[in-house]
Amino acid sequence: MTGNRFGKLIIQIPCFNEAGQLPAMLAELPREVPGFDRVEWLVIDDGSTDGTAEVARAHGVDHIARHEVNRGLARGFMTGLEAALRHGADVIVNTDADNQYDSSCIPDLVAPILAGEARMVVGARPIREHEGFSPVKKALQMLGSWVVRRASGTSVPDAPSGFRAISRSLAMRLYVFNNHTYTLETIIQAGRLNEPVTSVPVRVNPATRESRLIKSMLGYIQRSAITIIRIFILYRPLRFFTTIAVVMALPGMLAFVRFLFFYLQGAGGGHIQSLVIGATLIAAGVVTMIGGLLADLVAANRMLLAEVRSRLLAAELERARIGGAGETPNGHR
Repeated sequence: MTGNRFGKLIIQIPCFNEAGQLPAMLAELPREVPGFDRVEWLVIDDGSTDGTAEVARAHGVDHIARHEVNRGLARGFMTGLEAALRHGADVIVNTDADNQYDSSCIPDLVAPILAGEARMVVGARPIREHEGFSPVKKALQMLGSWVVRRASGTSVPDAPSGFRAISRSLAMRLYVFNNHTYTLETIIQAGRLNEPVTSVPVRVNPATRESRLIKSMLGYIQRSAITIIRIFILYRPLRFFTTIAVVMALPGMLAFVRFLFFYLQGAGGGHIQSLVIGATLIAAGVVTMIGGLLADLVAANRMLLAEVRSRLLAAELERARIGGAGETPNGHR
């Protein structure tokens, strides 16, 4: 198998108050990866108050993007993608600041992109054997991955994994609408854009602290359920609302048939409640179906807006490239 060679790989690390964790994590990051001429590091400081940015600079991080206030992991991820693109990344690897993922797996992660087999590669953790995951979390992780596979048409076994490689062309087309997490939504977007997505097995390191995203198991279950439902509403609205419409309208039709049966026997007057209930449920089903059609139109419009954004970003990056090429080493034209 013949692989391509790229100019620059940028490894991005979203951070929020990670001054204590960052040095050990950066010590594990590679400065050379086969298939790339350069490897650079990018830290996204998401409104940290503990000097994360200063620690990053002191440990050789090449680029720092900063939010003045904490905007959440999903916003940090998107800020990182755009910053990496502006710094000329051909491939972007996203990893966590808590050193959850084994950085020695990065060459495996980018290999399918180098080979031209994928535009996004997701690192699949050994979830069933992961000692840091409770049985409930393992079940929710697998359920979330199943939902993403259904919604995206991909075969990614560990959709919630944040350890992933993304090509430049796909990074320009991605946009996260969810404020909480980017992991599921970006896979669904890539699948719906007919971009090849694959996964490779990766190793994980022992946990060094409790997860900041999971305050309690009940909260994690609630947030996971909301995220899964929201995915179906955002990306499969017609199917989602049609299912609900059928569930509501079917009992209504049965109630209506019951009334009709008694009416034909001359006893309809005593079963008006069946008519009322049936008509109400059928009407609710019709209204829900109409809502599904409108939601489907909104989903199509959202995809168009994302495409417009990607073209504007591509044009901006091209102008910046041409402008940079027209400068002298001293920064003058």
